Amino acid sequence: MRTGGTTGQITRRRARTRASLLQAAFSVFAAKGFGHVSIEEICEAAGYSRGAFYSNFSSLDELFFALYEERAELIARQVSEALAQDGPDLDVPAAVDRVTGVLLLDRDWLLVKTDFLVHAARDPEVARTLLEHRARLRGAIAERLARARGHTALPAVLGDADSAAHAVVAAYDGVTTRLLLDRDVAGARAWLKQLLTALLTEGSAEPAPRGRD
Repeated sequence: MRTGGTTGQITRRRARTRASLLQAAFSVFAAKGFGHVSIEEICEAAGYSRGAFYSNFSSLDELFFALYEERAELIARQVSEALAQDGPDLDVPAAVDRVTGVLLLDRDWLLVKTDFLVHAARDPEVARTLLEHRARLRGAIAERLARARGHTALPAVLGDADSAAHAVVAAYDGVTTRLLLDRDVAGARAWLKQLLTALLTEGSAEPAPRGRD
């Protein structure tokens, strides 16, 4: 009969195995590209057997989504915590400054994510799953922007909070694409700050009422 202590040891050991496989996969994906890596290479890098891999993941796609979920949750937490420091009012310049100061800009991760994006573009089912994962970050941003409505003026051209969140994520995607090419993390942060500040403040002020002649 298996004891509770034994079960706990197995659970911890499996968690360590899973974490080691994820770490090894990230390193191998970043070095070789998602489409050029085999399960055997990941197992070798992690020091585990194929059996250990399949006890945790059914495929390389599933392993990637586990990596993606880790990063997406980290980014969503970074954004949420940075935006939560304001009260009902949203001080856009200060919030943008905090967000861009802490936001994950990891070039190795961007390489892996971009490789997988190309893979997903050729597989509609994988693409749907990737879109669902991306929606988590957008949802965290949209939630905070929605709470700011009524207290802080945002550009009307952005539409509702979800549309504004789409625009914010698009700006992040554009800046990270540039980072892949020029490798300038500090420059990417500065450029993202400029883009988000302009995006969330440009034209946000309502026109003053005209006096009577």
